[in-house]
Amino acid sequence: MNATTRTLGLALLLGSFAGGAAAETLVVNDQVTVRETSLATPGRGLTMTQVEKKFGAPTERHPAVGKPPITRWDYPGFSVFFEHQWVIHSVVTAPTP
Repeated sequence: MNATTRTLGLALLLGSFAGGAAAETLVVNDQVTVRETSLATPGRGLTMTQVEKKFGAPTERHPAVGKPPITRWDYPGFSVFFEHQWVIHSVVTAPTP
């Protein structure tokens, strides 16, 4: 496990304790930062159908990998990760204005 993977894992873990606070996991040039945000992203537990209904079609759909299957959808400014058909995390990939 490389340092970037460990850092992302830690950021995801810490983000899960945020409760009702809105935060974004920002990844720029392989550097991970967690900060407050007003950017709307899909919440954990939504289905693919619910995400597409609320946010529209993604700009790119990546095929599922691994077991359990993890799928990534890319939107302008964020990516959504699914396990099977449910959101497990959303990651902001560009700074919010």
